[in-house]
Amino acid sequence: MPTTLLPVLLGAHIALAVGLFLPSILLPFTLRTRRAAVESDSPVVRGLLWSQTHGTLVMGAGLALTGIGLLAVLGPTIVQQPWLLVALAIYAANLALAFFIQRPNLRRLVGIKAAADDRSWKERARRQRYVSYLMAGLVGTIGFLMSSKPTLW
Repeated sequence: MPTTLLPVLLGAHIALAVGLFLPSILLPFTLRTRRAAVESDSPVVRGLLWSQTHGTLVMGAGLALTGIGLLAVLGPTIVQQPWLLVALAIYAANLALAFFIQRPNLRRLVGIKAAADDRSWKERARRQRYVSYLMAGLVGTIGFLMSSKPTLW
């Protein structure tokens, strides 16, 4: 595979990676209202809900294909770039957070209306927002590593 494909593959890969995580990061912030998120009139919230339930398989498959393409283009030079290995490890941790913690808990909270005095629902929604902050921080760390390409060892 020619190296001229690298910018296209990298751009597509980054867009798919961000698109895959965006609903998991942003949806907990829609849980601040007393109305269930699935009843929202906001096209942004509805788009995030659709992406969370229907788009993950397509984006995940595209991400895997572009990742394989990037590995084919970069070849063994990937192990000569420690920042990239660290970024991949952070991405794997973020993926685990999204699919094993964030998504199942969001699925339980998104369709529920919260009463004004429902402390347990509010507490669970707050915890989901904290997980979102953590995930956003990890994405930011990956962005920092990609832009600065530091010499780690």
